[in-house]
Amino acid sequence: MYTDPIADYLTRLRNAIRANHKVVEVPASKLKKEITKILFDQGYILSYKFDDSTAQGSIKIALKYNQDTKDSVIKDIQRISKPGLRKYTGSSTLPRILNGLGIAIVSTSKGVMTDKQARQLNVGGEVICYVY
Repeated sequence: MYTDPIADYLTRLRNAIRANHKVVEVPASKLKKEITKILFDQGYILSYKFDDSTAQGSIKIALKYNQDTKDSVIKDIQRISKPGLRKYTGSSTLPRILNGLGIAIVSTSKGVMTDKQARQLNVGGEVICYVY
């Protein structure tokens, strides 16, 4: 059993990218599904599929690589808010990742969204991770 399922999810993605895998499978949860949808919408992953055949279910994620250089589209993915130290921020102090080139995934009262969407809706929340 692990204490931080989001960190486990991000670590599985990171390890699969470093090993140049095409597909990675992770155990599912509502928050992980929302993060996966955001990564797909922002163009960081190629596709995803939710498999609900077991009790918990799983998420199959097809990773995206540049055709010319064979490098991953995701350069780095970092966990920010941890179970031992939660990081909350207001709408005016939301972080800008690489001057707007990356995204911060934020869990707000209106759902999980990127930092840009949270700024537009003028809501703050818990900063889950940075992706660039």
